[in-house]
Amino acid sequence: MPRNLPKIIKVDIAIIGLGPAGASAAIVAANAGWRVNAFEKKSVAGYPVQCAEFVPAMLDAGGLVMSETSVQRIHEMITYVESDEPDLTKNFSGHMIDRRAFDASLVAKAVAAGATCTFGVKLKSVSDDGVLKFSDGQVVQAKVIIGADGPHSLVGKAIGSVNTDIVETRQLSTTLNKPHAATDIYLSNEFPGGYGWMFPKGDIANIGLGVYPAQKHLLKSALENLHKRISATGQVGTDIIGFTGGAIPVGGMLKADGILGESLVLLAGDAAGLTNPITGAGIAAGVMSGRLAGEALVSHLNGQCDAIDIYAEDLEDLFGASLTRAVLRRKQLMEQGARIGTLSKAALRGGWIAYDDYWRKDAA
Repeated sequence: MPRNLPKIIKVDIAIIGLGPAGASAAIVAANAGWRVNAFEKKSVAGYPVQCAEFVPAMLDAGGLVMSETSVQRIHEMITYVESDEPDLTKNFSGHMIDRRAFDASLVAKAVAAGATCTFGVKLKSVSDDGVLKFSDGQVVQAKVIIGADGPHSLVGKAIGSVNTDIVETRQLSTTLNKPHAATDIYLSNEFPGGYGWMFPKGDIANIGLGVYPAQKHLLKSALENLHKRISATGQVGTDIIGFTGGAIPVGGMLKADGILGESLVLLAGDAAGLTNPITGAGIAAGVMSGRLAGEALVSHLNGQCDAIDIYAEDLEDLFGASLTRAVLRRKQLMEQGARIGTLSKAALRGGWIAYDDYWRKDAA
């Protein structure tokens, strides 16, 4: 007897990932009246948090992210280059948000709009004809698939858009002993391929760093040393509340659309490589690209022939210049590091947004 094949569930829109990008796309599409089925491998929206939770105001066009989930304002940036005295960048504003609450708020809006959101279900495979197979046995085929499934996107892989350049991060949370309204940045050869940070969040401090994947073994000891350095000033406590970490794409924008069988595929957020390769900022880009993807798929399903081309153009207009500059700066840092083994302080400064050299025209 032949084995019974699982029934394929037909839907209008399947969204993989319910972070800021996926949830934002779900809100737009469901509000337009389309059947949206969204799937998230995490059991709870936004948890565990794999994010430093800072949103620079300059990236939050139109107040896309600022909401009741903002914990505190940021007004300045303080940059430490090796052991030099720190440099102060005034008027560097933004918000520290409660990322778990923020993601949950977006998902609640998607559900209220009519989206079906399923948690604790992992995408296992994507076939060449657009069939999605999940860990709970569901088999889904959609007119449109939105890949918002992070830097290691299976949806992106299926259409040949893969984040090949990654930074690995590790972060701890501890108590913030003194009020602080600046993001503290640490540039050092101790963090090859990335940087260290201390971001204040009310009475909590997020301390973390990123490195090249080949240097992932350095994360634990480097983070311990950074925590000790900061706690020695009395700014933060010595006890650790918790750890988190994850991968960040740093290779720049990918082709964000494709076709699998009769299914249109769009990518958004980290899956599309929209995270800034220098700073790692990606929350606002996730929300913006998710909304644009939702608008594009709605227009496409309503018969607008150039909707997907417009989506690609919008991504380029919004993120192209900044990502191109960041990718070039990152390449320059990598090349100098490969040549001489150690980055000079001038090179470290030239690879960071607080300094004029970062903004010179060769990366425009």
